[in-house]
Amino acid sequence: MGPGPRGPERLLGRAGLGPVAGCDEAGRGACAGPLVAAAAILEDGPAGRIEGLDDSKKLTPRARERCFERILERARAVAWVQIPARECDRLGIQEADIQALRRAVARLAVRPGYVISDGFPVDGLDCPGLGMWKGDATCACVAAASVVAKVVRDRIMVALDDELPGYGFAIHKGYGTAMHQERLNLLGPSPQHRLSYSNVAASARVHSS
Repeated sequence: MGPGPRGPERLLGRAGLGPVAGCDEAGRGACAGPLVAAAAILEDGPAGRIEGLDDSKKLTPRARERCFERILERARAVAWVQIPARECDRLGIQEADIQALRRAVARLAVRPGYVISDGFPVDGLDCPGLGMWKGDATCACVAAASVVAKVVRDRIMVALDDELPGYGFAIHKGYGTAMHQERLNLLGPSPQHRLSYSNVAASARVHSS
């Protein structure tokens, strides 16, 4: 069973630090496409339970889509942002990640009293927060953010597959699979590829020579 609206969120709420937002990203390890970050605040108590919710990596695509719709229907607030590939190159992936998470939290229609992020803490927020190891498997609000970020990014990559046919974006979603590398070697980098990644840079050198 996945995380429920308990544990850290409940403790922080009892301490007067609610509402608690969770934030997470998708696409950090991809070499093509945007980085997408999401933030979510769930309702307290039974109203905040999202059936089937879990860390997005543990869910099938169909289960993620179901959870995504339930989160949008039942969450107190949800927001997401995307950082394009070229901005990821300019900022560096760690800074792009932090900025994306920060922007997603800032877009929430409800101001959180506390923010839990998956893994590392996010600085520059206007409220306290902490980074929690495996937060997406422990905190319901972080799990919700992970599902939203993953579903939004997957939909973007499917749309990019229509715009840039041949790379297989709808299949591998921009991650460095053998299939993706084969297409990258054949076609060269697209405008959606991150040139700061070594495999993409190597392909760019070959196709520019």
